Amino acid sequence: MHITELLTPAYEVAWLPWAVQYFFLAGVATGAALLAAWCVWGPEGSRRRRLLPAVLFTLAVTALAAPFSLLADLHQPARFWHFYAYFTPWSWMSLGSLLMPAFVGLSLATCASWWLGRLNWARWLAPLLVLSALGVVVYSGGEMMVVRARPLWNTVWVPVNLTLTGWLAAVGAIFILERFLPAALRPGADALQALRLAGLGLAAALVAAALSWAAVGLTAGSASFSQAVHLFSSFPTWRTTMVGSAIGGVAVVAALLAGRRLMQHRGYTLALGLALAAAAWIFRWALFMGVQSVPKYGAGLYIYSMPLGGDGLMGMLGIAGLCIALVAMLGWGLELYPPHTGVAPDRSAAAPATSSHGLQEPSHG
Repeated sequence: MHITELLTPAYEVAWLPWAVQYFFLAGVATGAALLAAWCVWGPEGSRRRRLLPAVLFTLAVTALAAPFSLLADLHQPARFWHFYAYFTPWSWMSLGSLLMPAFVGLSLATCASWWLGRLNWARWLAPLLVLSALGVVVYSGGEMMVVRARPLWNTVWVPVNLTLTGWLAAVGAIFILERFLPAALRPGADALQALRLAGLGLAAALVAAALSWAAVGLTAGSASFSQAVHLFSSFPTWRTTMVGSAIGGVAVVAALLAGRRLMQHRGYTLALGLALAAAAWIFRWALFMGVQSVPKYGAGLYIYSMPLGGDGLMGMLGIAGLCIALVAMLGWGLELYPPHTGVAPDRSAAAPATSSHGLQEPSHG
């Protein structure tokens, strides 16, 4: 009898926890960008317009923080200029090196236009911002989908689910961050109802996407669905993750439905925002870090232990600290230098003219 011993080498993960943060912040930023484009075209004094300060506040924080986590995930951040010196248009990452800076620039320009009271500028920027946000969505999703060695990534449903969970997290982030705005700029419970309805629509789309992925996998067969079934049946860790995700999804939908009566309670909006953001984060962690524990060849699972240094816990805490600092700085800046209110009133409205953030302008008659 011969005994053959197989040794498995230790591999470094290709996607570090930084990637989870980048794709999370980028998803929130693109969702906030689309909401911003929707809000700037809302009638003066409408719920959409009252949401605008909170949406732009979220957009500014995430659009500024996302590139830092992206640079960190490059392993050697100082070499980012290679994307421009050796541009390769067939690479999703290379395309992203053009799309992401353009998106950040358009996001900040839209925020500045609102702050300066030039809402017409923001309206003209809105179509470009939407196209730029969709470009970031396509490039970031394509960057994962292109990996053929990972069946769970190599499917069109990955970009779809990344997009929808990111936009749902944007709704949650706005619920959280609007409380850090100056009191005059907060949207109020009535406007937050419109945000809740947007969240319900996204949740419904996400459920439809998941059911479509399962239906295609059951009828036509797909490598991603087959591997998901294998992981569910063979590994308790994945079984717990998938069942927990389904239960969490039902809980989030139930919480959104309950908001019809609870939106005026600040504790509810905070809990709802945290739940939406956490759901998107957990999905990304399972997709990035969990899938890397599945061997490309062979059986079993690789064991991943997150390092405590810059490549792991401390790095994630650093980006979280950056987001907190941006919230504090921008909130303080809006207190010290309120947005200009020199926006021309909407002459077609019968209601009194309002400022760009929903406050009634004094009468000079």
